[in-house]
Parts: sequence; structure tokens; C-alpha cells
Amino acid sequence: MHADFAFIHGVYVFFILAIILLMIFRKDTSLISILGVGILGLIATGSVVSAVGGIFGSFMYAITELLPTILIICIIVAMSQVLQTSGVNETMMKPMTYLLKSPSLAFWIIGITMMLISWFFWPSPAVALIGAVLLPVAIKAGLSAIGVAIAMNLFGHGIALSSDFIIQGAPTLTAGAAGIPVTDVISASVPLVIVMGVVTTVLAYYFLRRDMKAGKIIEEPLLDMNETKVEKSRYLMSTQWRFIYAVMIPILFSLDVVAMWMFDLKGGDATAIVGGTALLILLMVTITTHTKQGLEKTTEYLIQGFQFGFRVFGPVIPIAAFFYMGDSGFLKVFGEVLPVGSQGIVNDLGYVLAHNIPITEGVAAITVAIVGVITGLDGSGFSGITLAGSVAQLFAVSLQDGIATLTALGQIAAIWVGGGTLVPWALIPAAAICGVSPFELARRNLIPVTIGLLVTTVVAIFLL
Repeated sequence: MHADFAFIHGVYVFFILAIILLMIFRKDTSLISILGVGILGLIATGSVVSAVGGIFGSFMYAITELLPTILIICIIVAMSQVLQTSGVNETMMKPMTYLLKSPSLAFWIIGITMMLISWFFWPSPAVALIGAVLLPVAIKAGLSAIGVAIAMNLFGHGIALSSDFIIQGAPTLTAGAAGIPVTDVISASVPLVIVMGVVTTVLAYYFLRRDMKAGKIIEEPLLDMNETKVEKSRYLMSTQWRFIYAVMIPILFSLDVVAMWMFDLKGGDATAIVGGTALLILLMVTITTHTKQGLEKTTEYLIQGFQFGFRVFGPVIPIAAFFYMGDSGFLKVFGEVLPVGSQGIVNDLGYVLAHNIPITEGVAAITVAIVGVITGLDGSGFSGITLAGSVAQLFAVSLQDGIATLTALGQIAAIWVGGGTLVPWALIPAAAICGVSPFELARRNLIPVTIGLLVTTVVAIFLL
């Protein structure tokens, strides 16, 4: 039974608008996404049984598509846990403390270090890894705690997470929704990430230094973070082994990057080599740290990593399942039930837009950026970026080009807003480790991030 062409596409658009509306009001979108899949399946197949089974099938499809991304994040977090317990993280960060001699050096060195580590470890584990060691040193150098939080936040949850060049979690989500290779999104995002990062961090630093010189920021008392967070005496690994691993781990991950370049490893292959390296590091450090309890502790750290990963992706899977239905996912779940001549729901809608509504590069870029911002309002940054990819695909069909640039723009907008630079409840990790208010951190990020998004959108228009 073939469904009416206009009706099924209209229902899809209705649920997209409903999801956007819920995001604006900061409501969860899982229920509406599940209903959307079920109703689309019912209309397309005419069978209640197929529609109900299709809901589960859409989850299976989404999880299959996202599983490499979920796994790599789980493994990275598990590895980060044992590095923190063993004290290897502190030893790795120790050389940086000798470079923090002034507020300016402290801001930029902490920021760049956070960005580099976040590309391999993800921002949330990196905050704990960096903050506990470098915060006291930065305060001694004259940088306020809010300045440390801004640096870690913008470079980690902003630049690193929105680009995600190594782990490739974000571009995998958006590329899947847009129906293009993940490497296309990464390549297109490079100039936009650079523009967004430079504009935002330079402005944030300027406003911070201006207020510090004017005496508007009260210097916080120095906190002994090593005592408050992890007592040195509780480290189970010897100083010698901590030093060995502190040198070995950066070398191993650097070799991964070299291997990606030499053997042209991209997408899933690049993710696999990073994940395998992280697993080997997890095993070696755990056995060295816990010796006789190494077997049990390995499982314990993996459980912690998987708990974190599925907590992050729990709200992502239902909405991803819905937006995958706009492309090839619909055929995989429900079979050949779309009208004859259909190229997929999103492609069909793009074709209609192209022939009925004048879509310009400016309209497309601004709309995708706004959609990205809206999807970030839930504070996760990830739950709605599939919507940004789907909308980018829609406009790209109309423009006949620029799908990768539009997808990258939507990804950047969504993650900078929701991934942890503007939404207060997403700022808690950086704010907590620095002992500042997440609302104050969000307030200080607001103007730099807003200007950065405007400039990046303008640049994207010229790149289309």
C-alpha cells in the first residue's frame, strides 16, 4: 500500500516543527520523536503491526549508525577515569604549570591545552584532568577563576567539541542526517571552526582583561585543588610509573594522528584506531595501578564509561531515529513503501522548495544557524544536531550545492550553544571545577559567542 505523496511529507514537516517548538520551550523531544516514527510508519504501511515494529526498528537503525561513536566516547571516558585515579593526569599536566607566568599566558595556554586534550579525551573528562592541576597555578599567575573557566569552556566545549576532528562524534551525527560522508563535514567545518574559535576567544579574552584591569572581577582565593579533589596520598601508582605513562600516552595518540595521515584513515577507521589505543592504555594503566585487582577494576572502569556514554546518548537516540527516517533509514525500516519516484522524504521536500520558493545562500545559512541554536537550547548540544543536518540537506537540494558547509554550520551553532558555552546547566563541569557560578560563566560567554556565531554565519554564506 503506497501512501499519499503530500500527506506523508506533510506529517514529517509537522513533527519537525513540533520538535523545534518543544526545544524552544526546553522540553524533552523523545516522546514526540517516537510518535513521529510510529505515525509515519502507520501512514506509509497502513499496518499497525508494521508501525509499532518500525519504532523499534528505527531505534535499532539509529543505534547501529551511532554505535561506533557511542563506543569511542565510552572507552575514552573509562580511560580518563583510571588516569585520574592513578594520578597520571596530574603528571601529564605538570609541565604546563611552569609556563603559566602571567594572566595572558595562563588564559591561552590553558585554553589551547584544553582544546588539544578535548579532541582526544572529550571535554567533560578533560575539564577534570586539567582543572585540578592548572587552576591553582593560573590563580597564582594572576588569572581569576572565572577566566580559567572561560578558557576551558570556550576551547573545550566550544572549539574542540564543535569540530570533534579526532573522535568524530558530532560530525558523524550531522553527516548521517544529511546523507553525506563524515569527511565532507569535517573538511567543510575547518574554516568555520577557525573563524568561530578566533572571534569568540579573542573577544572573551578582551572583555575579561578589561574587567580585571577595571577591578570588576574580585580575585578568588587560591584553592588547593589537589587536596579538595584527589588526595595525592591516595594515588596507587608510583611516581616512576606515572612519569612513564605521562610520556607514553601523548606519544601513542600522536602516533594515531600520524597513522591517520600516512594510511589515509578516515571516519570509522580513524575512530577505531583512537578507540583501540584508548583501550590498550586503559588496560595497561589499570593493571599497573591495581595489580591484583586489575581484572575487576578494568570491568569497573568500562562500566563507568558505558554509563556516561549512554547517559549522553540516551536522549539522542530517539530524535536521531526520527530524523534518519527522512533519508535512507525509512527504506531500511519500513521497506519500499514511499510513493513511486520518491528520493526520500527530505530530498523530496528539498525538490519542492527548489521549484516553488526562492532559496538564497543567505536564507539557507541563517535558517540552518537558527535551527542549530534552537536545537542547542536543551543543553546537550547533541540531541538535536541531526535536525540541523536534516535541514541542511533540505536547503542544499534547493541550492544544488553547499550541503557540507550548511551541515557544518548547523553543527557548530548547535554545539556552541548547547554543548556547554551558553546554556547554564551545560556549564556545570567547568564552573564546578573552578568554583564559579555557571550563570556568571554563561553571562560572560553570551556576547562573544553571539558575535562569533553571526560572523561565522556570514562567512558560511560566502563559502556556499
